[in-house]
Amino acid sequence: MKKTNIKKIAISTGGGDAPGLNAVIRAVVISALQRGWECVGIRHGYNGLMIPEEYPDGDGLLTLTRKSVSGITHLGGTILGTTNKGNPLKYPTKGRDGKMCEKDRTEELVAAFRKHNIDALVAIGGDGSLGIANILSEKGICTIGVPKTIDNDLDKTVITFGFDTAVSFATECMDRLHSTAEAHRRVMVVEVMGRYAGWIALNSGISTSADVILIPEIPYDVNKAAEVINKREKSGRHYTMIVVAEGAKPRGGSVSVMSKEIGRAEKLGGIAEKVAKELESITGKECRTVVLGHLLRGGRPTTFDRLISLRFGAAAVRALEQGKTGVMVALDPPTVRYVPLKQATNRMKTVPLDCDTILTARDLGISFGD
Repeated sequence: MKKTNIKKIAISTGGGDAPGLNAVIRAVVISALQRGWECVGIRHGYNGLMIPEEYPDGDGLLTLTRKSVSGITHLGGTILGTTNKGNPLKYPTKGRDGKMCEKDRTEELVAAFRKHNIDALVAIGGDGSLGIANILSEKGICTIGVPKTIDNDLDKTVITFGFDTAVSFATECMDRLHSTAEAHRRVMVVEVMGRYAGWIALNSGISTSADVILIPEIPYDVNKAAEVINKREKSGRHYTMIVVAEGAKPRGGSVSVMSKEIGRAEKLGGIAEKVAKELESITGKECRTVVLGHLLRGGRPTTFDRLISLRFGAAAVRALEQGKTGVMVALDPPTVRYVPLKQATNRMKTVPLDCDTILTARDLGISFGD
């Protein structure tokens, strides 16, 4: 087995935050220190290396010790900070004309790794961050990826950390909304995250006995959702619970976009409000919207997410010790294995329309608006 002569590794957290990030960081640091390696954290994705002048003393790296990662396993967020505006392949830059444009700064980033004598990188992130990690690996940086997304839409791993916490909190919120919807005889339209995949909406919706679940994988007909409301009214059930993923779209229509900025993905949102207004117009029922949004990203990770995060972090260090690069740690129960980063970021893991969970929802009488 190939061994590496690693002395110093860096950790980066990029994209949206997710419960469990700090647990991964702690596992990587403790496991690396056990092997005698030095650990540094790159602040806010890769910004700590690309714009170090914006940090105290011009240093965008944070030395990570046992003390600095003590007691962080249960904390939400990330002690390194994160960003979704720091893609080195398309870095937001002000041009000579004063307008914002995108610039490829990957060579500068690689040079920064060399300058700081960083031998390897553990990149924790979603599809975008891991795509960047794959490029860095191809450019000679020894890189291991750790899958992170509350949406659970990364391919080649059964589950990503943060997903269980997001679903659990969404379920708790909808349980509370269920009682107030019933008391006031209202229609509640709850919007959850899920840009390309409806895993959060599907799992939390089934768990809370939602009446309608709208997900990106199944373009909906608002009239079908209205039929559910009217049918419940006629049977004496004067309230309806609807959960909708932010990336859901009407049949023949497109996703609801709030804004688009240079260097970042489109900001989705507003689908719950759109659906609620249409349903209110069709049925005459009072419809209220609740957007859980970033509430699903914050807070303490569940026991499951803490454990899988710690397992992923330790596995990433073992991969480096074994001389691996360009791979992502992935859960393949009951073990954690390694898959090529290129494969892991090649496609989005969406909800299969014939999967057991979809079939369960249909057997329970839940409508997908189709």
